[in-house]
Amino acid sequence: MRGNESSDADVFDQVFIAGEYEVVLGVQPSFILDLGANIGLSSAWFLSRFPEATVLAVEPDLDNYSLCCKNLAMFGGRAQVLLGAAWSKRIQLSLSRGSFRDGREWASQVVEREDSDARFQVEGWDIPSLLSLAGTKVIDLLKVDIEKGELELFSKGCETWIPSVRTICIELHGKDCEEVFWGALRNFEFDVRRSGELTICRNLRSLETDSQVSGP
Repeated sequence: MRGNESSDADVFDQVFIAGEYEVVLGVQPSFILDLGANIGLSSAWFLSRFPEATVLAVEPDLDNYSLCCKNLAMFGGRAQVLLGAAWSKRIQLSLSRGSFRDGREWASQVVEREDSDARFQVEGWDIPSLLSLAGTKVIDLLKVDIEKGELELFSKGCETWIPSVRTICIELHGKDCEEVFWGALRNFEFDVRRSGELTICRNLRSLETDSQVSGP
């Protein structure tokens, strides 16, 4: 972790001291998609608690990504780290630092604009492409902390992949993000819990599928 005024110690406190993710201990996932992996502490917690699981950790900030690779190296092939960002489509994005929330490392965002500086260019990935990269069709646990990027992720095309998700663990950044997220889940049943800044939707079940199974 970085010292000085970085956000790394705060992330460590949330994950390992406050235990914000302990609410998902009963999930027992095989595949975990960590969107907004930061320096990899949440992925490390998942991999430690779920010894049979694999993780694809996605992080757009190069500095965070480099530390994420180091922190997850001990897990070998169970952890795959991708320098990129979750988006509604495959697209070239730009990294924006210092303008959101407290401006520290955990608040880096991506925006849909061209950037002539290669250091701030980020590859945007949609969820189907990430599933293809991971070689799976099911996301047992989807962790999302992408600094308002959830507006884009859950507003366009999400109906094609949400049925593949079993549990979502998300940090929502504002009322607009909440409205888009809950709107995307309007055709699903699930169990809701909250832990710190996280909203957890477990056991996602399609209402249409349930009605088809139960009959008229």
